[in-house]
Amino acid sequence: MPRSFDMATEYRGSVEQVHRAFCDERYWLARLTDSGADDYSLDTLARKPDGGVDVVTTQRLRSDRLPGLVQQFHRGDLRLVREESWSPVSDGRASATIRVTIPGAPATLTGTAELSAVSETSSRLSFHATVAVNIPLVGGKIENFIGNQLVELLIHEQRFTTAWIAENA
Repeated sequence: MPRSFDMATEYRGSVEQVHRAFCDERYWLARLTDSGADDYSLDTLARKPDGGVDVVTTQRLRSDRLPGLVQQFHRGDLRLVREESWSPVSDGRASATIRVTIPGAPATLTGTAELSAVSETSSRLSFHATVAVNIPLVGGKIENFIGNQLVELLIHEQRFTTAWIAENA
């Protein structure tokens, strides 16, 4: 049974600054380099005429680095394909749909995100995710594991983005 997770983090950077980073190829290449993945690619970065952006990345983790729980149900390296589609900034907000798939594994993550102003110099990213792992008896345990990893990922990406904006604003 799919599990839902709600989380949020704050950036030192305005909505416009964070969104501008999300639209920048240099940002994504640096973020992927900093991700800890064994291999990665920026597959698509398509800026839309309205100011939005579609981003697709692929990250690979070697099998020997995967937690035992994951290794039990997925043989070989783990490839994660992440798709984000961001709207343009409008009225101080931007929203996104996010999907993560693991080719060859019965697991998906779908979600929505909203970037909104906290102040003139900070913004909040609210994220709602649904994780589904279709493995009888243990799917729920893996879904909870993924949910915990999402929190760590959100914190890591917030720190990276805040530093990137400070260095590149």
